Amino acid sequence: MNLRRLSCLLAISVCLALPACERDATQAPPVAGVPEDETADQFVARVNDEMRAMYREMTASQWISSTYINQDSQLLAAKGNERWLTALNGWIEQARRFEGQEMSPETARAIRLLKLNTAMPAPRDPERLAELTTIATRMEGMYGAGAYCVEGDPDNCRQLGQLEEVLRTSRDYDEQLDAWQGWHSIAQPMRDDYARFVELVNEGAREMGYADAGEMWRSGYDMSPVEIAAEADRLWGQVKPLYEQLHCYARNRLEARYPDQGSVDGLLPAHLMGNMWQQDWSNLWDILEPYPNAGSLDVTGALEAQYQAVLDNRAAATGTLPTVAERVEIERQAQHDMAVRMTRRAEEFYTSLGMPELPDPFWANSQFTKPRDRDVVCHASAWPMDMDEDVRIKMCIEPNEENFTTIYHELGHIYYFLAYKDQPPLFQAGAHDGFHEAIGDVIVLSMTPEYLASIGLVEEQAQGQAALINSQMRMALSKVAFLPFGLMIDRWRWGVFDGSITPENYNQAWWELKARYQGVAPAEPRGEEFFDPGAKYHVPGNTPYTRYFLSHVLQFQFYKALCSASGYDGPLHECNFHGSEAAGERFWTMLSRGAGQTWQETMREISGGEQMDASAVLEYFAPLQSWLEAQNEGLACGWPGGS
Repeated sequence: MNLRRLSCLLAISVCLALPACERDATQAPPVAGVPEDETADQFVARVNDEMRAMYREMTASQWISSTYINQDSQLLAAKGNERWLTALNGWIEQARRFEGQEMSPETARAIRLLKLNTAMPAPRDPERLAELTTIATRMEGMYGAGAYCVEGDPDNCRQLGQLEEVLRTSRDYDEQLDAWQGWHSIAQPMRDDYARFVELVNEGAREMGYADAGEMWRSGYDMSPVEIAAEADRLWGQVKPLYEQLHCYARNRLEARYPDQGSVDGLLPAHLMGNMWQQDWSNLWDILEPYPNAGSLDVTGALEAQYQAVLDNRAAATGTLPTVAERVEIERQAQHDMAVRMTRRAEEFYTSLGMPELPDPFWANSQFTKPRDRDVVCHASAWPMDMDEDVRIKMCIEPNEENFTTIYHELGHIYYFLAYKDQPPLFQAGAHDGFHEAIGDVIVLSMTPEYLASIGLVEEQAQGQAALINSQMRMALSKVAFLPFGLMIDRWRWGVFDGSITPENYNQAWWELKARYQGVAPAEPRGEEFFDPGAKYHVPGNTPYTRYFLSHVLQFQFYKALCSASGYDGPLHECNFHGSEAAGERFWTMLSRGAGQTWQETMREISGGEQMDASAVLEYFAPLQSWLEAQNEGLACGWPGGS
């Protein structure tokens, strides 16, 4: 199961008050094949047992579908999905017998979580349920196999990784535009499928008592759907001034680098941000680095050099001049060796906190590199295959900083799986989905220049204001740049689900929201013949995205709490709790709770408070924000239609 997409498996969200799900218990009909005298406690125990029994087969079909993309594997995944959702619908229907009855808080919580057990609520009608799973599997397969081919030359095709490399390394305006437009062309065939998908999941959500699928998604936060939407807006209001300053600085640098092309009416050109979706600006370091002579933070360069050394050693070990075929195999082995080496490095951070080494199945079964012989979904993800120790990551690791930090992130999911594996299946999830996404990023925040130097990826850093601002900028290009993107994707989908955004204006609404929140625009108009939302994995993969926005707030809260637990007393941005077993103990305790209690209770245990709060983000980036304000003095910051 892919916890990052949480599309149709154990996407357990946390909710104790679900007015949208409440029904009159007297209307619940008898359920065939279920003992009439079964108690609520017995029902929950049975569901947990049945879930565990079904789980391994279901996750195996999903894994094969993502790592061997073809019609056969997609059929198996769709049928596995269909069986799972049929069982889930049955359990939810059976649970109606207990509405209005007194029961223990734990049992009541388990039943409420059961109703939120998927991000893809399925219709009860078997034919429409089968149609839904087929569409969902097909869209994910289209994304995974997507390729941009030169017109008239079907053998000259590039997939996402190759197109991303253009955005990462090229500074040629037209080359970047071609790569960006090329990838976005792969989503156009998904448009009709996605519109039908929305109809079907809305039908399933309404049958469960929700107005639409978006309201169901927003019901998983131990607060009402209205409250969580308002909470996200409040958090965005806290961090928006910082983002505006970063946006202003980046636009000014781009306008200097690309005269007359560096902005689109005050908005950032989508194809110039070094990232296919403008969610991370780290690849623009050569343009945005504040002080080029204040120490090297070229992590990508160091990783590439390490890979070259691995490759050279592999080649030298043959003792002869390799043939072309042998050279290809040597490169493949070197890529795998380097990917495992990077993953071992990430594991060491977690074990330095007192957490266990990763189990043998992880190393035996994970996909670390892109296979040569088949299409796979390269989008990084973490998978708990059996609710025990068969945990895996699925990546196409390359030796660059973005992939390196992604490994640390994915291992956060893996260690969460391992920490709560002894919980009942219905509680095997994060306190809420934002918690799950925050865990690995807490570790990334502790990857200070001091830590990177200690593992040989950067030089010992000079002390002083210039080095500090460089370090802060490096982190802000990843963390701060992401914030509005993390918010806008679900703003688009909530509108799609509730009907305020119709298929006739999918693309228009997408770009209006990107302009409003991110201050980003396409270099050329994108009409409704395109389906640009589908070029982002989480849309065809049906992964709720507000979790990522929330995680970018929570990770700073957790980081501050763990720094305090480690005994650190200094500026927050300098904290590195690597090696602190005291911090690790507090962290592991939080992870082991799973979804067995409200997120507010879990938050109190780790941080002392019960509210999500972005003040730690502002504390961390305070030096950079002051510096940006000075750099931007006299400039017209902000952008048309900004929110």
